Amino acid sequence: MAAASDSVKQPLLHRTYPSHAASASSPSLPSAPLPGSAAGRRFPGGLDVPNLKKRGGGTRSWIRVEAATASVQTLEIDKATMMRRCELPARDLRLLDPLFVYPSTILGRERAIVVNLEQIRCVITADEVLLLNSLDSYVLQYAAELQRRLLQRAEGDELPFEFRALELALEAACSFLDAQAAELEIEAYPLLDELTSKISTLNLERVRRLKSRLVALTRRVQKVRDEIEQLMDDDGDMAEMYLTEKKLRMESSFYGEQSLLGFNPAAAGASVSAPVSPVSSPTESRKLEKAFSLCRSRHDSVKSSDNTATEHIQELEMLLEAYFVVIDSTLNKLTSLKEYIDDTEDFINIQLDNVRNQLIQFELLLTTATFVVAIFGVVAGIFGMNFETSVFSIQNAFQWVLVITGVVGALIFCFFLWFFKYKRLMPL
Repeated sequence: MAAASDSVKQPLLHRTYPSHAASASSPSLPSAPLPGSAAGRRFPGGLDVPNLKKRGGGTRSWIRVEAATASVQTLEIDKATMMRRCELPARDLRLLDPLFVYPSTILGRERAIVVNLEQIRCVITADEVLLLNSLDSYVLQYAAELQRRLLQRAEGDELPFEFRALELALEAACSFLDAQAAELEIEAYPLLDELTSKISTLNLERVRRLKSRLVALTRRVQKVRDEIEQLMDDDGDMAEMYLTEKKLRMESSFYGEQSLLGFNPAAAGASVSAPVSPVSSPTESRKLEKAFSLCRSRHDSVKSSDNTATEHIQELEMLLEAYFVVIDSTLNKLTSLKEYIDDTEDFINIQLDNVRNQLIQFELLLTTATFVVAIFGVVAGIFGMNFETSVFSIQNAFQWVLVITGVVGALIFCFFLWFFKYKRLMPL
């Protein structure tokens, strides 16, 4: 039994299995490579991934902004530690991974808010902001601006810390997208005006690239707008983001349970061996009364916290509504620019259709002129034949036929000119 228990305690990779005899029916199995060996990092088939990290255990650089002291520091935290620290699942932290491309997202969890807005990728808690470190200037500006606002907090401003951090993230994302939209507008309108005046392959290629950038930027702006609108329409999601109230509620519940159990931190250092007088111990009725008073205080605190949460939901909704107006204005700019591009394309198509109609008209005029000339060729061919007819005996017959043919051809040509010039019956 002792040997069996020892084998159970051994790790899975270090267990010893009974060897099989090598035969044609049962070939020998290859030995498993050691975990630390170089062969353990190779996949079947010879594929070698040198920088492979097991279970995503690589550390990442995070910028931490503390709520109480407004201090900024850089930390190296791996994914597992981050999950335990913020009580977040791995799929939420995957949204912040720069190796993946995810749309803009704002998620409210039990103890944190996960924010992925353009360059701002952070986890907001009631006590701190953990910002994914990056070389982007917007990330550093976000940390510096949040620190400045925490140090210069105005008196009477009771907005929770998590709402301040979320507001700054929305401001950074909206300003970044609005700046890109303004830059695109400055570049687009002169280029489109140049295209209407001169249609060339170079201008068409530049407009095509501009339209591709416009479509991509519009998709990003639309995603941020939809995310803010979804939060505004759901009171439950906004209530989940009030982390300070949930933290205070958990602390009051914890201390209430300790008082119900009779835990006294001041008397914790007293001698355990000291006898306890039965007279000084609380009676059962006293304990029951204490439990009822604790339940009553909990009920009152829950009711007051509900009222406070409703007020903060309204504050958060007003905050989201302000940035919803900003991002909606940016989306309207991009929509107007797209409509201008569509109008320019329609104008160019009309110009091309007009040129095409002129070419068709010129082709029909050439066909008519060719038909008139062909009539003269037919007359010359008839009079050039080597057989005698009564027509040849008439004096000046050839001249008369040529005159009549010329008059008929001129009439036909004039008729086609009038038809195409004044009737405008040109095929599209």
